[in-house]
Amino acid sequence: MRRNVIIDCDPGHDDAIAIIVALANSEKLNVLGITTVAGNTTLDNATKNALRILEICGKDIPVSMGYSDPLLNKVQTAAFVHGESGMDGPELFEPQLKPTGKHAIEFLKETIENSLEKVTLIPLGPLTNIGVLLKTYPQLIEKIDVVSIMGGSIYGGNILPKAEFNIYQDPEAAKMVFESGVNIIMAPIEACNEGGIYFDESDKFVEGGKVSKFAYELFQYYGQYCKKNGWPYTVIYDMTAVICLLHPEYFESEPMRVTIETQGASTRGMTVCDFRGGAHIGKCEDPVTVLTHIKDRDKFVQVLFDSLKALDSQLS
Repeated sequence: MRRNVIIDCDPGHDDAIAIIVALANSEKLNVLGITTVAGNTTLDNATKNALRILEICGKDIPVSMGYSDPLLNKVQTAAFVHGESGMDGPELFEPQLKPTGKHAIEFLKETIENSLEKVTLIPLGPLTNIGVLLKTYPQLIEKIDVVSIMGGSIYGGNILPKAEFNIYQDPEAAKMVFESGVNIIMAPIEACNEGGIYFDESDKFVEGGKVSKFAYELFQYYGQYCKKNGWPYTVIYDMTAVICLLHPEYFESEPMRVTIETQGASTRGMTVCDFRGGAHIGKCEDPVTVLTHIKDRDKFVQVLFDSLKALDSQLS
């Protein structure tokens, strides 16, 4: 089955790799557009980065700008991870492609309404755009197949002790999404960590074509942060939310009740995953499909290797 998908993102090195994987697998994912949101970097930077990624990959897909801040606070970017541009490392250029001029909410609404098939949303950043969309236009839920989210955690966080960065940025918007009744797949940091790319693997990207070399430069910069943390690999979090749509058989998952904590000095943005089951908590309404484990790490990362080769081939 070929899915109609829209990617909502805040590029971000890992967003860039996730977009590359989606574009390379067009026989399964028909990317209708990209919407941008502030998160890893400012909205302007995120939008320019999305346009740059498309140009490097030789694609012309609509890009629409969304919200420049979370619903209740100012954005806190991750320049300490991704650099001031949000995508430091490669030599960045002024993109020739331009955003549509439509706000992301307008673009999402029109595109979902006009699609003959249900649309899959792939949010890779804070959920501001998606939360507002579902709260404002709940009638669209019946036309959305699933929302495949990179965000949240089962046990521990990466920005607070119990909160993951994307959900922490805008927990109010995340709460809107998780309480909307839409079908959700959640790729938490625990599953994402299992799909890390070892440094000797990403070093080989320099031997490839245009897209592989771009990926190499992304990994060289982003990998520095991972090395500082003592990790033996680079974790490409956002890629997990794409690969689970391409190959659900590569994952173990569990239906869970997931609630969003919007308060607490150590817990704001926490995804509270209740996997107890049983009669004592009653029937779990609208459970979230939470990815708990990557069954075969080699098959998982091979999707990236094959994607880079495919796009290199298309451009040669």
